[in-house]
Amino acid sequence: MEQSSARDVRHSQSPQQPAPRGSPLVLYEYPFNESIRTMLRLEHLFDRLGQLLPRDAAMDHHFALVTIFEIMEVASRADLKSDLLKELERHKAQLVAYRSSPQVSQEMLDQLIGRIDTAFQALNQQAGKAGQSLAGHEWLTSVRSRINIPGGTCEFDLPAYYAWQQHTPASRRADLLGWVSTLEPLAQALQLLLGLVRDAGVPHKVVSQGGQFQQSLPQGRSYQLLRLRIDGSDGLVPEITGHRLMVQVRLMRADADGRLRPAPVDTPFELALCA
Repeated sequence: MEQSSARDVRHSQSPQQPAPRGSPLVLYEYPFNESIRTMLRLEHLFDRLGQLLPRDAAMDHHFALVTIFEIMEVASRADLKSDLLKELERHKAQLVAYRSSPQVSQEMLDQLIGRIDTAFQALNQQAGKAGQSLAGHEWLTSVRSRINIPGGTCEFDLPAYYAWQQHTPASRRADLLGWVSTLEPLAQALQLLLGLVRDAGVPHKVVSQGGQFQQSLPQGRSYQLLRLRIDGSDGLVPEITGHRLMVQVRLMRADADGRLRPAPVDTPFELALCA
């Protein structure tokens, strides 16, 4: 997923050092508010959908349709669209402030502001909630009403859906892409906004003490997302909690039954706070 932000247009910004080749770093993200939480859930669903669509098996296309319904469910929140539009406007205002900076490439800045304007217009012009046009699709509604019932999409329950699954992969994919196209403005806005948020954080190295790490947050500054990278070969799982004043990370390790237990170890990991 291509991402750009104000950091991309600052000549003085040094590039982030890549992880050593072969290093099994695992990324964990923790949202500080409900808006970012919803955006991350939608991004997860769009990523899954992107992996399922190119495949040919009818079962993969079944779960692609399940994912479309999940996106519609998450996106049905009444204030989601207005929240995304406000966030796009906020980021644009922040970027416009860099126009007078000699350290900023005006060409790259204009490109990024143009991407924000394009995403804003596409989302703003979409009538109602994301996927609302699909809610009136009779065939999709009949499938959606049964798809969460265990075994509810058997051929004797939904013969029309079973017949659709017998179509060629290209035919099914064309239908799916047509339905997904109604969600494209939402997907583009999410991709851009989460990219801007993530690029606002500067990663730094920290070390847990006895499996515990906590950091006070500066007052007067609001963070939206915490990003944590840790070596996955140690089998450690970070349990993250946070609020406007402090973040805390407790390192855990699964026992033989898969239950997480505190791991009292001193371990380095990478942390980034994104405003």
